[in-house]
Amino acid sequence: MPGIGNINLKVLLLDTDIYALQAMNSYLAWDRRTRVTFTANTEQAMWDFLNNTAVAELPDVVVLDADHLGGAGRLRQTIDHLKQQLPEARVICLAQSVYPDLVEASANHGASAYLLKQETRLMIAWAIVYALDKDFVVTRTVAADCADLFNSRVSRASVLPGKREYPELTDRIQQAIRLCVVEGMPAHLAADEMGISLHTIRGYIKEGYRILESYDEYEYPVDMTPQERAFMRFTALADDPQELD
Repeated sequence: MPGIGNINLKVLLLDTDIYALQAMNSYLAWDRRTRVTFTANTEQAMWDFLNNTAVAELPDVVVLDADHLGGAGRLRQTIDHLKQQLPEARVICLAQSVYPDLVEASANHGASAYLLKQETRLMIAWAIVYALDKDFVVTRTVAADCADLFNSRVSRASVLPGKREYPELTDRIQQAIRLCVVEGMPAHLAADEMGISLHTIRGYIKEGYRILESYDEYEYPVDMTPQERAFMRFTALADDPQELD
C-alpha cells in the first residue's frame, strides 16, 4: 500500500494576484509534504527574500506566475537566474492561458512544469509532488494547444492527471466537504450556508469521509487528523494512465 512518504518540500510562491497567492498558500498548508516559506507578489520581493535567507531555508520548489512576468524573454531570464541561484530547486510555472512561446521558454530553460491554474487549483500540492520525478509536466489544455510545437521536452511531456473521481460523492456532500474541509468553515456556518440543519451537515461530512477513504489506498501518518486526510483525498490526482500502461 503506497504512503505519502517522507517528502518535505519548502515552497516559494510568486503570483501578482494576491487572492490566488492566498488560495495557493492555504491549499499547500493543508498538505504536510509542502511548506510555504515565502509568498511574493512581485519579482523583486522574491529576489530580496532569496538574497537574504539562510541556505537551510531556501526553497526546494519555486512556483512562478509565468504569464505576468513580462513575456517569454523575461520568463527565460527569471528561470535562468533561479537555476543559477538554486540549482537543485524545481521551478513550476503556473499560468492563466496557454502561450506557446512561454511554454517553450519554460521547457528550454529548465522548468519542471507548465500548468494552467484552472486545471490545477486544489491539486497544487499533488501537482508539485507529481513533477518531482518527471522531466516536464503540462496540464491537458497545454498539451493539446502545444501539440504542434517542435520542442522535444514539450512533445514528451507528462500530462498531469485530472482530479480523482468519487462517484458516490453527491453534489451536496461535495459542497459540505468544500465548506468544512477546504475552506475550514465551522459546521454551523456551513449548515446555514447550505440551508440545512447542523445534524444533516454532520451526516454529510461523516458520509463524505467514509466515501473518500473507501477509494484511497494511501497510508498516512498516524497523527494526521481526519480533516487533513479528507483534504488530501478530496484534492488527490487520479491514477496516472502513463504509469498503468
